[in-house]
Amino acid sequence: MNRHVVVTEIERTPIDIVDALAPIGTATVHEAIGRRGYVDPEITPIQRDVKIAGTAVTVLSHPGDNLMIHAAIEVCHEGDILVVVNTAPSSHGMFGDLLATALMVRGVRGLVIDAGVRDTPDLREMGFPVWSRHVSCQGTVKASPGSVNVPVVLGGQRVDPGDVVCADDDGVVVVARGEAAWALERSNERLANEETSRARLQAGELGVDFYGLRQKILDLGVEYVDSLDREQ
Repeated sequence: MNRHVVVTEIERTPIDIVDALAPIGTATVHEAIGRRGYVDPEITPIQRDVKIAGTAVTVLSHPGDNLMIHAAIEVCHEGDILVVVNTAPSSHGMFGDLLATALMVRGVRGLVIDAGVRDTPDLREMGFPVWSRHVSCQGTVKASPGSVNVPVVLGGQRVDPGDVVCADDDGVVVVARGEAAWALERSNERLANEETSRARLQAGELGVDFYGLRQKILDLGVEYVDSLDREQ
C-alpha cells in the first residue's frame, strides 16, 4: 500500500531571496539558470500582468478529487505558492473562489495546478493569481487519499517543498531551494547585461554585430546579395 502523508514542517527558501526573484520575470530566470525549470507551456495564467514568486507547498491528488487541497491549506504559510499535481491527467475544476479565500487569509501568493480551475472571474476580481492547465466547471469529490509536501513533477519539472516557484505572463519556472541564491545572482547579472544591450540597440547598433552573429551567419552558408533579380 502506498503511504499517504501530510508533512507539516518544511524548509523554505529564504523569503528575501524569493522576493528578489519575483520582479525579475520567468524568462530571465529561466535563461540565467541554464534554460532550466520551465514547466509545460500549456500551464497558463488565467489573468494578465501579474508577476509573483513564492515557496512551494506541494499537493499530490487523485484526479477529480480536491480533498488534499483542503488538507494543504492548514500547512501553508505567508509567502507560499500552492502547487497541485495529480496521479493521472485531470481536467476537473479542482479549485475555485472558496479555496482561494482560505489561502489568501494565510498569505498564500497564488496557485499553480496541473488540472482545471473554475470561478475564474471571481479569482481575478479577488486578485488571487492562478496558473492552470484547464479552465473547467466540472466538479470534484473529496474521497481519495493523497499527500502534501512531498516531491512532485509539475509539467515535466521536479518540485520539492520549499523550492521557489516564479510565475508571470510568460509561464512558470521552478528554482530548486539549494540553487535559489545562485539563481538570483545569475539573474541580476543577466539583467545588467540586458540593460547594456538595450542601450546599444537604442543607440542604433545591430545585435547581429555586437552579439557576434554576422560571422556565424556566414559560416552557416548564408549569403548576402544585393538582389535575387541580378542572379537570374
